[in-house]
Amino acid sequence: MRIAPRVLSRAAASSMVVAAALALVGFQATEQTASAATKKAPAVVTCTTANTKLTVTEVSRPINHLLLKATNTGTKPCYAYIAPYLRAGADAQAPLPWAEETTPQAVVTLKPGQSAYAGITTSTPDGEGGAKEKTLGVFFADREGNATNKEKTLKLPKGGVFFNSTATVTYWQDNATDALSW
Repeated sequence: MRIAPRVLSRAAASSMVVAAALALVGFQATEQTASAATKKAPAVVTCTTANTKLTVTEVSRPINHLLLKATNTGTKPCYAYIAPYLRAGADAQAPLPWAEETTPQAVVTLKPGQSAYAGITTSTPDGEGGAKEKTLGVFFADREGNATNKEKTLKLPKGGVFFNSTATVTYWQDNATDALSW
């Protein structure tokens, strides 16, 4: 009778050793897969004038509006934080105010090749003063809402656009329709 329990004990012990070895191998494989996935996941950076292409176009509707488009030309996704800082004309004293009612529910994230949009109201009949401006200076905002350090100057369509005291810009949107719907 002693022989049977020893055989069973050795078999049980061998099975436990094999199970432990397989568990260890499985754990190491899982760890390697997780670290490989972590290494492959691209970091998200702030959208700047260095990693995006900016264009400004006049739109037919609504009137007195422009559409600013920022396309990610980098290799990593980027965040288009808050809204662009815009300087209408070379002599602008302050950036255009942001249209607070256009705040999106989340930060717009651009994968490489994707675009974000901001609608620009250039003037309204109840605005004061104003001038025809030939350029638009664009700065991106960082996570804290501060302007990034590099400006991109764009030429405005048709040799210039009239801006008055009611000029505003929307927050970044993930599509042109939302950027122009206010």
